[in-house]
Amino acid sequence: MTHDMILTLVVLAFAVCLFVFEWVRVDVVGIIMMVLLPLMGLVTPQQAFSGLSSNAVVSIIAVIIIGAGLDKTGVMNKVATPIIKLGGGSEPRIMALVSGTVGIISSMMQNIGAAALFLPATQRISKRLGIPISRLLMPMGFCAIIGGTLTLVGASPTILLNDLLVLEGKKLEPFGLFTQTPIGVCLLAAAIIYFLVLGKLILPASSGEADKGITAQLLEQYAALEQPYEVQVPEDFAGPKTLEELGLRRDYLVSVVAIGNPRTGVKRLTAGRKDPVSPGDCLVMLGNVERIKRLAQDKGWELKDGLDYFADEFARTSAGVVETVVSPRSELIGKTLAELDFIKRFRVNPVAINTGDRIYYSGINHVRLKMGDVILLQGPWDRLHRIRNLPQPRILTFATPLEGEILRPEKAKLAVFWLVLALSQIIFFKVRLSVALMSGALGMIITGVLSVDEAYQSVDWMTVFLLGGLIPLGIAFEQTGTAAFIAKKVLEVVGEVPPIGLLAVVGVMTSFFTLVISNVGATVLLVPLCMNMALMAGGDPRMAALVVGLSASNTFVLPTHQVNALIMRPGGYRTVDYAKAGSIMTLLFLAIELTVIYFFYGVSGS
Repeated sequence: MTHDMILTLVVLAFAVCLFVFEWVRVDVVGIIMMVLLPLMGLVTPQQAFSGLSSNAVVSIIAVIIIGAGLDKTGVMNKVATPIIKLGGGSEPRIMALVSGTVGIISSMMQNIGAAALFLPATQRISKRLGIPISRLLMPMGFCAIIGGTLTLVGASPTILLNDLLVLEGKKLEPFGLFTQTPIGVCLLAAAIIYFLVLGKLILPASSGEADKGITAQLLEQYAALEQPYEVQVPEDFAGPKTLEELGLRRDYLVSVVAIGNPRTGVKRLTAGRKDPVSPGDCLVMLGNVERIKRLAQDKGWELKDGLDYFADEFARTSAGVVETVVSPRSELIGKTLAELDFIKRFRVNPVAINTGDRIYYSGINHVRLKMGDVILLQGPWDRLHRIRNLPQPRILTFATPLEGEILRPEKAKLAVFWLVLALSQIIFFKVRLSVALMSGALGMIITGVLSVDEAYQSVDWMTVFLLGGLIPLGIAFEQTGTAAFIAKKVLEVVGEVPPIGLLAVVGVMTSFFTLVISNVGATVLLVPLCMNMALMAGGDPRMAALVVGLSASNTFVLPTHQVNALIMRPGGYRTVDYAKAGSIMTLLFLAIELTVIYFFYGVSGS
């Protein structure tokens, strides 16, 4: 062992300690590696910072921007909706659907791309259903990694395999596109079952006020208001009648905030006292559930179990409630909401007014406003954003933050076009991944799907610097000969073992190397070594190569894989969370992989 090999192992041990004990943030660990490795002479200065311009890091930046563009135009709402409908609000079912979908998508595109594109949709599903995001992102990320094992083109290591199948100067029979599919299907199914059975034990679940969202926190402070409820008006209703004629707010202290009719497809997201209620309409109400139940019973209407017709419009990501304060120079001072025709002008629903002495739930349109009065508004986030952004003098000052954003649904087709164009370049024209994805990201910026500032803000720079620092560590591991030295020593220690035993050693060794060097580097290094060892042990060299290619995706214990790094911050994970969930997943991966190979690929155990 050379001096450089010893230094490389010391640096590796230091990096692992920083990850495990969390003395500094993970992106700082990456920066430390960029500085430490060239100072120790293990890589050149150019190599130390090459990670920031690597194909992987540039691809991550581009795909995050593309994902932000799809989210900004509401495309990810369309993706999330069918999953929520199929999942029915069940956390295990939602987790299985999200993870399985991403795993399948990952079989035909880079796993980091599949994970990054689905990250916004998963976050929206989490918010809409109140499921802790940490319970969804790690299963999704692990399944995105495993999805690469479903087909030969699902991950970089297996794409390389056929080029590496050379033994004693002869080219071995190449693998087909679906040669490994039975193994990949079993691995993906096992991962989903693993999280279904043990998910609540091994995954963290964040809690507290932040998870409830601003709307839920505010409604807790207003005794007469609760979550939105949907009520169905029967077809035999003697209408139409206006809300004022029905007297719902006056008699039951409930606020109707939306009216729609499933038969006609018409939806109104504001409801004024002159708006009619007709047979077959659906009403969304804010109020105490007992009062709404009494209203439904008195009127002969049906209170639904949950939001149905208005599920998308009243999802936490689409609409909510905010407190606003009448500003010192506001035109509202001395006037009532009715005099200003407030609902028609601003297209949001005032549901309560707090004058300091009293909270009004009924008759709020006739309360004469003064400076400092608090108006509780309900409406789509984009409309609330537009009110907040009105030029000075401000009509209202927002006392609570806005969760949502102004979406650009008119740009949805453009966003999808740029995504399809980027993927087409990768699949059909073999354009380099980073170039193809960056062209899609650039297209979104040029056509106004995102502004350049929004694009910069969407990128998780913590992930970028983490990966940028780990890549030169991998270069040092290979360049100093440390990786080859360890591989040879392990194979020497193993000695003569049955073919299936050798494959187990190959799988374990590959799984270790993919934690500290790139999966591509591990594949290129180990395939020739392991094929020769298999030949000497009387086994099948092709199976040894296949185990290397598949086991290069068995990287769950540390946040060093691109997908694990991507979901770490949004999921609020710590390194110990990966170690806890990933250690069992690593063993399960190896067990399933070797079992399927043993029984279905004709590998002898003796």
